[in-house]
Amino acid sequence: MAVFVALGAFLMTLAGGWTAQRVTDRRHLVLGLAGGLMLGVAGLDLLPEALRTAGAEVHGVPAALLLFLAGFLLAHLVERLLAARRAAHGADEHHHRAPEVGLTAAGAMVGHSLMDGVAIGASFQVGGGMGTAVALAVIAHDFADGFNTFTLTSLYGNARRKALAMLFADAVAPVAGAAASTFLTVPAGVLGGYLGLFGGALLYLAAAEILPEAHHEHPARSTLLCTVAGAAFIWLVVGVTG
Repeated sequence: MAVFVALGAFLMTLAGGWTAQRVTDRRHLVLGLAGGLMLGVAGLDLLPEALRTAGAEVHGVPAALLLFLAGFLLAHLVERLLAARRAAHGADEHHHRAPEVGLTAAGAMVGHSLMDGVAIGASFQVGGGMGTAVALAVIAHDFADGFNTFTLTSLYGNARRKALAMLFADAVAPVAGAAASTFLTVPAGVLGGYLGLFGGALLYLAAAEILPEAHHEHPARSTLLCTVAGAAFIWLVVGVTG
């Protein structure tokens, strides 16, 4: 049942990626929407869940918040190191993005979708009602995952075939995770720490990369509205499925 339900996440992820690639003539709107979706997922979905499941404190600060900050700094460090390496090989650091950053970010999205599948499988082990609730939450936000995976890969100059490959991997990941949940159990503390770390990295990509790019050539009100709409959509999903 868990694997069957995860197929819904597979289809929703592909739908999100298909939407992202069909509106390339409005690139600034796509990026504005993607930034809003990523901000919503990081701040309204991942961080609250991380705080609930990784409640331990380290020197007076919740471990989830420390990992959230670590994820932000790690994403910044990786992006700077790759940009510096490209500059050392003759590329313009400020005008050419490192394709590896896009692939790394998309890979993190795939990892997150894999964990979503594990969550679906684990929840069905608890009970059918719990499994259905978790599955609906995952399926609802997998549209945003697919949209962001394709957008991130493309933004950093990767070929369309690579963006499609990462999108397909992101779509398959929940199914694989649901199947794997039959054989493994992820401790709640570990899962919460992972969510915090991933949320921080996602926040960095949205705030430091996606949104500045969206407003660079088209500082239009419509771009800002798309960003707000993306965050509001995640808020709606969290409210309906929470």
